[in-house]
Amino acid sequence: MLELELPAFEFGGERYVPVPEAIAATLTVTRAMTGTVFTLELTARLHGPCYRCLGDAVLDLPIRAREYQASSPDDDELRTPYLAENRLDLSSWARDAIALALPDKILCRPDCAGLCPVCGANLNDHPHEHDEATADPRWAALEALRDDV
Repeated sequence: MLELELPAFEFGGERYVPVPEAIAATLTVTRAMTGTVFTLELTARLHGPCYRCLGDAVLDLPIRAREYQASSPDDDELRTPYLAENRLDLSSWARDAIALALPDKILCRPDCAGLCPVCGANLNDHPHEHDEATADPRWAALEALRDDV
């Protein structure tokens, strides 16, 4: 078991913080015929705002990432970017693996209703509808033309 320090993430213009910052991870190094296979396993918990309602969202991400380093790489595809001078940069690798595992939208719950587009109230706490549909004042000139025709 290893302990990795994870930085905060910027995703969709919002900040997501790993809690705790230091997480336990397992690194497995396997020798292959033509190189080395590295496997990193961890579970990260991120805290930040919900994409829809801006409430608190907690996201648990189980990560299992693999990298390959050829013994004598001829091509960049056979070389891992996380290995330099026989040192494996686990924090950068974990950060990138978490970033790739993030969903399109981080939500506080799968059925989050978001914010009311009229009054801005949280629809999860106070579900409601507004009776009157107000027209956008920018369309008033076109409405006047339609009434004249």
